[in-house]
This record gives sequence, structure tokens and C-alpha cells, in this order.
Amino acid sequence: MLFQRDKWLQYRTLHSVPLLAERLPETQLLEKESLTHMLQHYPSLVLKPCNGSYGRDIVFIKRQRSNTYRIQNENHTITLLNTDQLLEWLDKSYKDRTYIVQQRLQLARIRNKPFDLRIMVQRKREAPSKWKVTGAYAKVASRGYLVTNVTSRTLPALKALQLAGVGGRTLLVQAERTALLAAKQLAEHNPDLRQVGFDIGIDQKARIWIIEGNYQPDLRPFRRLKDSSMYRRILWYQKH
Repeated sequence: MLFQRDKWLQYRTLHSVPLLAERLPETQLLEKESLTHMLQHYPSLVLKPCNGSYGRDIVFIKRQRSNTYRIQNENHTITLLNTDQLLEWLDKSYKDRTYIVQQRLQLARIRNKPFDLRIMVQRKREAPSKWKVTGAYAKVASRGYLVTNVTSRTLPALKALQLAGVGGRTLLVQAERTALLAAKQLAEHNPDLRQVGFDIGIDQKARIWIIEGNYQPDLRPFRRLKDSSMYRRILWYQKH
């Protein structure tokens, strides 16, 4: 079954739960007023298409000391001289799609490359069925990219946390519990939902953030891990 891929709807659904709201980066629907507000409060922002996937068409905006703006899309960058230029460029480039604007997270890094965790949660068809964490790995961004969807490598989740020096098993368990709580909330609005692949960010202060949940997550990275048990477990849950 296909579920609506709408980042704005998902954000509002998760934000209605206080324990999850504190794990969400501030997010607004992209409009001139909301962008102006966010630019005043955060030095870096990220724009995402509401119905986007695989990290496509994500735009990073960074306000520089000279009050110019550095714009990065994939590994391409441009500089805009002021807010008016920025607004004009955005209107010209993205007026035909609905976007959200978020504060940019300062993700923990491995060898100066940002990474996040993909945490897979699933439940069986029979009701009531408990959500379970069935797999997890870390996505490390390729050199020159800010999105982890363009990845240089995948790592076991625990190893990535340790390499980045932000935590260990306790932090991973907390991230998994966050994913489970988020899945339960999304299932309140989508009773037939049986799997979500959550992108969970860990910032440089070891704080856990929900980046988004994917209803049709790519399973190929699980297949490439040395530990094949997670991939087998995921397939079992999909069948049952």
C-alpha cells in the first residue's frame, strides 16, 4: 500500500506529540514570510520538497558574515548578495513545487563528513502488533555533499557513533526508542502502516533529531552490510 509522501503533513503529525516535538528541527511551509523569519533565527537552513525522495532537490542556505548567502544543491554552489536576490532566485527556481524550510542540523561527523542513522521499524500484519526495530545503519555523506543520501559508505550504527565520538550503545537505544514512538504516532493516522525507515540525526552535542520517516525505504544498504541478519529480519517482517 502506498502512503502519502508529504513532509509537511508528517512533521505536523509528529509535532503533536510533545516528546517527539522536541526531537524535530523547527520546520515551516516555505513562503516569503516564513523564510524571512527563519533567516533571522538560524544561520543555516535547508529547503526540502514536500514530496521529495532520495535527497533530490534539497537546497542548503548559509548566511555568511558579509550577509551574503551561500546556496548549495547537491555539490553545486552559488553565492547571492542579499535577501532580495535570494527570494528572487528561489521564486524563479522552485515556484512550481511545495517546499518546507527547516533549521539545518549540525550533524556529527566522521572524518569531517556528516552522517545520520537509518533506523528501520516494522510490525506484523496481525493486530495488535508491536513495532520493532529490525535494522539500523549509518549513512556517511560523500565528499562535497551535505545530504547523506549521496553516501560514500554505510557503517554499522554503533560503530559510526563511536567513530564520531558522540556516544555508544545507550545513545543508539535512545535513537531507536525515538523511532518506535514516531512510528506509533504515524500509525495513528495510517492504520495500515507496517514499516518506516527513519532518518535519525545525531548532532555534534549528541542530541537526537528526527529528520524524516520513509514509507518505502531503500533496502539495498542493509543487504550490503556484513551482518546479513538485519536484512533477513526485514524481509521476514515484510512477508508476515
